[in-house]
Amino acid sequence: MTLRDATGAAVRAACRAGTLTGPTPGLAAGFVQANLVLLPRDWAFDFLLFCQRNPKPCPLLDVTEPGDPEPRGVAAGADLRTDLPAYRVWENGELVEEPNDVRRHWRDDLVGFVIGCSFTFETALQAAGLPVRHIEENVNVPMYRTNIPCRSAGRFSGPMVVSMRPLTPAQAVRATQVCGRFPRAHGTPVGFGDPTALGIRDVGVPDYGDAVTVRAGEVPVFWACGVTPQAALLQSRPPFAITHKPGHMFMTDWRDTDLEGE
Repeated sequence: MTLRDATGAAVRAACRAGTLTGPTPGLAAGFVQANLVLLPRDWAFDFLLFCQRNPKPCPLLDVTEPGDPEPRGVAAGADLRTDLPAYRVWENGELVEEPNDVRRHWRDDLVGFVIGCSFTFETALQAAGLPVRHIEENVNVPMYRTNIPCRSAGRFSGPMVVSMRPLTPAQAVRATQVCGRFPRAHGTPVGFGDPTALGIRDVGVPDYGDAVTVRAGEVPVFWACGVTPQAALLQSRPPFAITHKPGHMFMTDWRDTDLEGE
């Protein structure tokens, strides 16, 4: 069995063992993937409010108790310090390290936020016969900072980040119908067609992830993205934070169907 056919628990075990360190699109098909933010307790309420005010890019799935690395709501027995393929460590809003394990960075005041991810609805897109180009090309999804401001909350503010999948206009309509079933995985697209309307100069040069091929007759389709908190970290500059590395997600035990219609 490959990790594409594995369970969420098997993918987490591969991360913990150090055998999976790359992006997770297409892995454990049918299981919910998630973004991660770890913040000190004294910043946690502001971030919780930021997520509540910006549910499109930051749909919360679980929040841990301070100092507890186990996200019991979405993956009992998991460890947020070891069970992702790659992390980012931030100090005063600056990226300082991208380790594969953050046990040595752990603090007893850290609160974990598990946030929905668009990788979750990709199985449904494929089941509907729609292409998912970054999976076809075996690369990370392209992601871009936009000119869309998020609603500020306490000390947190910043722009929305989006992910992109190229589709024909007819496919984009069908994808909107499919993704509308998954509001806690970013739901329907936030834009398609002209990327400059979102402040994106060139879809061939993503801010995060990898470029993908946009074929003749296709347009770029953009979804809100859970990397948005990382743009907020750059702008809001908390003294310390840990996140997932973009595209290197936390795999839950929930099934994609568990999020349908929520």
